[in-house]
Amino acid sequence: MPRQLHARHDSFALSRPFRIARGVKTAAEVVTVTLAQGGLVGRGEAVPYARYGESIESALAQIEAVRAAIEAGADRAALAALLPAGAARNALDCALWDLEAKVDGIGVSARLGEPAPTPIATALTIVIDTPEAMAAAARDVADAPLLKIKVDANAPADAIRAVRGAAPEAALIVDPNESWDEAMVRAMAGVLEECGVALLEQPVPAEADAWLAGYASPVPICADEAVHVAADLDVVAARYDAVNVKLDKAGGLTEGLALAHAARERGLGLMTGCMVCSSLGIAPALHVARLSDWVDLDGPYWLREDRQGGVRFEGGYVLPQQEGFWG
Repeated sequence: MPRQLHARHDSFALSRPFRIARGVKTAAEVVTVTLAQGGLVGRGEAVPYARYGESIESALAQIEAVRAAIEAGADRAALAALLPAGAARNALDCALWDLEAKVDGIGVSARLGEPAPTPIATALTIVIDTPEAMAAAARDVADAPLLKIKVDANAPADAIRAVRGAAPEAALIVDPNESWDEAMVRAMAGVLEECGVALLEQPVPAEADAWLAGYASPVPICADEAVHVAADLDVVAARYDAVNVKLDKAGGLTEGLALAHAARERGLGLMTGCMVCSSLGIAPALHVARLSDWVDLDGPYWLREDRQGGVRFEGGYVLPQQEGFWG
């Protein structure tokens, strides 16, 4: 049966600025894909990321380039050969999962042999600001089980200590977004240990991380920008203790699950992360989150208004989307 593919740019205003070492966001800029077949519609979403050479325009162009194949019936396996890992493939892959679920009448959870998603603890992000403002933000969510602290190379110790003081019971992830160098990582080791940080995420640029293979960190170090797909693990496993699976990097739920399982087989810790996105980007990621040690899926938490029927956030937990929303 023929399909109809539609792809567009959607923008979701944020309720407050999202500031990290790489810059500031005031809106989530996403690509939304719909695949219609026989009166049924599958949906997917992706966030093109400039760090990986992507833009809204480039992602839409990639999707357009495979339109004929997708509309002719290409499945997820064929898609993996048509497009490289990245945002464009993610939007299409997740739309295919959703469409398959509706056409076959078998939900994604059932297809994977799993129960339906349940509420799961997610990191709530404390973005870069003054230590006082970061402490105030942490105090507002101090009862959440997990917080992620965004830092850069400008007095990160002050920020981390401020958040820890405001949220003494929360587990902490520190994320410099590649803004540190080797000297700073080594200098910050005592502060991370002092503050009981659970995980240090991608402290140095992915292109300058070879030295991590010989570094004995007091805190586990998680790869983010350094790992996209399962094939990256041959290098990453020697340098990091854990990996952050993001569907936008992996190119969809299909490769995201493959990366998660491959990481587990190597004894690596596992995080599921996201870009700043709507619930349509989070719903598929929940199927990786259930496999993970740490979950960071608070993208929609930052939106002024999310897609109707999406996930909800309560007390540091992400609650699954309403039935029929996706998958």
